[in-house]
Parts: sequence; C-alpha cells; structure tokens
Amino acid sequence: MGRLADFLRHFLGEPRAATTETSGAATVDGSDNTVSSERYTYLRRKIVVVMVAASLIPLTVMAVLNYYEHQNAMTREIQNPLRVLVNKTKNSFELFLTERTSTVSLIASAYSYDELSDQAKLTRIFAVMQKEFEGFVDLGMFDAAGNQINYVGPYETLKGKNYSNQRWFQEVRLKGKYVSDVFLGFRKFPHVIIAVQHTAENGRVWIMRATLDTRQFDRILASMSLEPDADAFLVNTDGLMQTNSNNYGKVLEKTTLPLPPKTFEPTVLLTTDPRGREVFLSYAYFPEADFALIAVKPKASVLKTWYTVRGDLLFVFLLGVALVLLAAVSVTNTLIRRMKEADDRRELALREVEHSQKLSSIGRLAAGVAHEVNNPLAIINEKAGLMKDILTMKDVEFPLKAKFLAQVESVLRAVERCRGITHRMLGFARRMDVTSTEIDLGELVTETASFLENEAMHRQVEVRMDIDPTLPHIVSDRSQLQQVFLNLFNNAVAAVADGGLIEAVARPKGDDAVVVTVRDNGCGMSEETLQHIFEPFFTTKKGKGGTGLGLSITYGIVKRLGGEISVESAPGVGTTLTITLPKGQREALA
Repeated sequence: MGRLADFLRHFLGEPRAATTETSGAATVDGSDNTVSSERYTYLRRKIVVVMVAASLIPLTVMAVLNYYEHQNAMTREIQNPLRVLVNKTKNSFELFLTERTSTVSLIASAYSYDELSDQAKLTRIFAVMQKEFEGFVDLGMFDAAGNQINYVGPYETLKGKNYSNQRWFQEVRLKGKYVSDVFLGFRKFPHVIIAVQHTAENGRVWIMRATLDTRQFDRILASMSLEPDADAFLVNTDGLMQTNSNNYGKVLEKTTLPLPPKTFEPTVLLTTDPRGREVFLSYAYFPEADFALIAVKPKASVLKTWYTVRGDLLFVFLLGVALVLLAAVSVTNTLIRRMKEADDRRELALREVEHSQKLSSIGRLAAGVAHEVNNPLAIINEKAGLMKDILTMKDVEFPLKAKFLAQVESVLRAVERCRGITHRMLGFARRMDVTSTEIDLGELVTETASFLENEAMHRQVEVRMDIDPTLPHIVSDRSQLQQVFLNLFNNAVAAVADGGLIEAVARPKGDDAVVVTVRDNGCGMSEETLQHIFEPFFTTKKGKGGTGLGLSITYGIVKRLGGEISVESAPGVGTTLTITLPKGQREALA
C-alpha cells in the first residue's frame, strides 16, 4: 500500500510531506511527523478528478458519437420511406397522364377527319372513353388553324371558338403532343389539357384535345395516406400550386414554400418552411410534364420516436455519469483511507524505532549513572551504619546522642531511597529475561489490584473489576506483567481524587489475543502531555516523588512481550490505558 501511495503521489505531482496532527489518542511516543488532513483532501480531490476524467471523457465521446450516428441512422430510415412514397406517387401520376395521353393519341390516329367531325360518332367515342378511363371532362377536335370543329362535353358554348393564340395549341403544333399544367381557361375551373396532333396520309392535320378533372389528382395524393400534420401537393415550375395544400397555398396560388432544386429522382431535404418548422421535404420533378410532386413532413413528428429514444439515452448517460462519480468517490475514499492507514503505520513504526533508540540510549546512560552512583552510596551506607553502631554502644553517652542517631537514620533512609532509584534505573536499562508460563490473566489483574486495597479504602476510591469469565489463559511472563499492571494501578490511584473510580476490564479479542483496559475518572491529560507519556523521565508528578520511568518501563515490557499499549485521555474526564497481549508468547526483537 505504501508503494501505491508513493506512486499516486508521484503521478499526481503530490510531494510527500509531514505536518503536525494531534488527537486525543496516542499509541507511541508522540512524534509530530503525521500527515495533514488537508493533504489527503487535496490528494483525494485530484484522484477523483483524474478517475472521473478518465471515465467520463471516453463515455461522453462515445455518447456523442452514438447520439449523432443514431440520429443520422434514424434520419436515413425516415428519408428512405419518404423517397419511396414520393417515387410511387409520382409513378402513379405519370401512369395516369400517360394512359390518358395514349387514349387521346389512339383516337386521333384511329379515326379519320370526317369521322371525328361527326357529332354522333364523337359522342359515342367520348362515352367509351369516360367509361374506361376516369377523369375525362370533355373531348374536342381542332383543325390546323385552331378552330374547334367538333366538341363533346358540358360546355357546348366552346364549340366553334378559335384557340390559335392559346399556349397549349402552340405547344402541340410545335411538339405534336402536349400536357398542360393546371389552369382556368374559358371554363373558369381548374383543369388539365391533353392535346395530340395527327397528320393524315394526305397531309391533312387535326388535333384532338381532352380535358381532365384535377380532382383525380387529389385522389392520387390522398392515396399517400399521410399523417394529419404532413402535406403533399403538385406545383409547376413557376411555383403555382396545381393542387390544394394544407399549409402552403391553394390551387393556382403562388406557393409559400421555396421550390427545391430541379431533379427527376426522388430527393429528400431537411429544411425550414415559412412557418419556421424544420421539415423533411421530399420531391421529384416530372420529365414529361411541367409538374413537381412535393411531400412535406415536420421533423418533430417524424422523429417523435427518436426523441423518446434520445430521452432514454440521456437518462442512461446521466445514470452512467452518476455511477461513475459514485464509484470514483467510493474507490478514492477507500484508497485514501488505506493510504492514510499505511502512512500512519509507517509513522508509527518510525516512532517506535525512534522510541526504542531513545530508550536504548537512555538505558545505557542510566546503567552508567546507576553503577557510578551505587559505589559511593555503598560507602555512605557503610559509614552511616558504622556511625549508628558506635552511637548505639552502651558506653557512649553524650547530650546530643539522640539527635545524632536521628540524623544517621535520616542518612540511611536517604541512601535506601537512592538505592531504590538506582535499582529502578538498572531495571530500566537492562533487558530482562522473559520467563514464559501459563497465566490466568483475570486472576493476575485482580491480585495486582489488591495491592492497592488499603490506600483505595483509605481514600474511598472504588476499584471495579470486570473480568470476562471466558477469558482464556495466556502464555507470558507473570512477574513482568504484574509490574505492568501495578504501574497502571499506581498511576490511576495517583490521578483520581478521593472518592474516585478505577475500573479494570479484561476481554478476549478474537482467537489469539486478550485486551485489558484500566480506566479512571481522574484529572486526565492534555494532548501535549499525551505526546510524551512514554518517554523516559517524563513525569506529571513533579514534587510528588515521580521518576518518569513507570510508563516507559511498562511500554518496554509490553513490547517485549509482543503486545501493544495505547492511551486515551481528556482533561477533567479521565484516562484509559489499553493493553493488548497475545495468547502465545511472541518476544519482540531487541
């Protein structure tokens, strides 16, 4: 984990730094080299940004590409049916006009001039035409000068009129065959003219002209079965409507829709109509007539299904983004937490090494000091003992004898006290041999607490014992553990006021360890004090006989026995010391 943390720091450009971070708990000697929470916040933010960017950039690019590709595919799928529909309808129009033109052409060539001039015969011919082919309104015969020689239909007044100045007559004389666009003419209603010129063998020329009702055009357009908001109509190349439109004009009005580029193949354009709507415009021009068929479908209605799919895609995309963010934050929090734990373990290991080195140095110093002090103390003790022996002899009497004896006793007590201090210093300095035996830890804790029973009773301090009956036996050094618990109880008694409370709790921890907690409601310690409580010669009992070696020795013994010790404290609340010991002996390395 530490290598991963270093890699991430290097990758994200985050230098390894250490700043002070204090807390209400300490496990070692209170080094200030802890990692700042701000640095982890900065690292967390950078990791989240990198992970989110690495995930969302490809996701966004893919979503955008899919969006446009799907939209284009949908557009193609929509355009193809429109193109096919326009092509089929255009073919229907062309077939309709071709059939009618062929019929008129057949009549013009199948009958002679005289037969067509006969009113009765032309009437019979026209009756057959109307029966076989829908749409014919009337039928007329014209000579080469444009005079209407014969006529069958509802407008008898048209018979005898001259049409030489009409466009259709000029066109048919020029081309031999002509299909007009929609116009009013003498009839004053929209109609289409089909005219065919025939030249007999004797050189005589006549023209047959038939009029078609444009309602047949409306029927063909209706067969397209367009949606209510769609539109289809015929328009000529001048922009005049040949059929009625729902949105772009009535018959023979100028269309409001700009004419598309001329092409005889069905084509689909995406454009904006005069009403501001985006529309698909499908059209095709007629090669044999002055017509263009146009079908218009609003894009919104055509792409209604696509808009629904687009909403679903957007929801899936946003859901994916949310999941990516959630995963990035979750993974980053887990990663940062493990990095912090790895850094804390690293800092703890460094502190323990530093503490061990400090103890080793101070131990060597203490051993030297104790050895040098013990020699003169032995001399003082011997001399003071000799003085006491002399003064207690029966034949030695003088007025200040009792005072001298009191002073000698005081010297001997001081020597004894110094001897005790040097003995503790030597005990702290030397590495005690560990003697492993099976121990009932609950019984040991209870026995050790009983050593303080008299003082606790005198000061009315309550000592509670909470020993788990299932607490397993452990293999460790009984005498050294007794010294550890005695130090803890002594510190607790010194910390509580009269009438205070001391509680010892012993519980199993998993299958391979036990935990003993000694808790008091005494004066507690500040955070600054917590940073130094395991340092040798650090004491809060200044002027009260404290040497500052108790917790240092306790820390060394616990470590030597393969355990862990931690402390929590707050001023005015109390202190809790927790010792974790293995069930089997694991002697620590020196």
